[in-house]
Amino acid sequence: MDEQWPRIKHRHTIAISPWIDIIAREVEFAPGEPGQVYHAVAQQDYIAIVALTPDGRLPLVRQYRPAMEDWTLELPAGLVDAGEDAATACRRELLEETGFPTRALHPLGTAAPCTGRFSNRIHSFFVETAERQPDFAPEPGVRTELVTPDQLVGLIMTGEFAQQLHLGALMLAQLRHFITLDWQPPR
Repeated sequence: MDEQWPRIKHRHTIAISPWIDIIAREVEFAPGEPGQVYHAVAQQDYIAIVALTPDGRLPLVRQYRPAMEDWTLELPAGLVDAGEDAATACRRELLEETGFPTRALHPLGTAAPCTGRFSNRIHSFFVETAERQPDFAPEPGVRTELVTPDQLVGLIMTGEFAQQLHLGALMLAQLRHFITLDWQPPR
């Protein structure tokens, strides 16, 4: 296609909440073709954290998700605040959600959560933690669970750990040799 096409003819943003906007874009795919309207959800970038404690366990977060109307088991994660870089958000979220400070931080990559619906990015990190802060108090409605890599594989295989973006972060951590998640079929 010509480099000028497709093009955005019009863009309109509707603020829904402090966390989400809806963007309507009228896209013209070729000269003289009628524009087509596409909608996207806009929010701050967010981060997903694959962390490993000094004793070899991975901190997970169990919390109630109103969008799912259910409790979920996920990696520590959160939105990148305005003016904050992703690495700083990673350190902050890990400490807030799990009580584990960051000893070493390794970027795993940046990806698009859903190219058809969302306009933000997810930044994944592998973190080597220090010991948990002794005075840690979890946020209301959030519970930290520590699991071994083998236990995590079991949670994935049963569908209890099912957040697709976090499965992608785990894959990146494995591909970069920070963790080993090895599934053995039942005999």
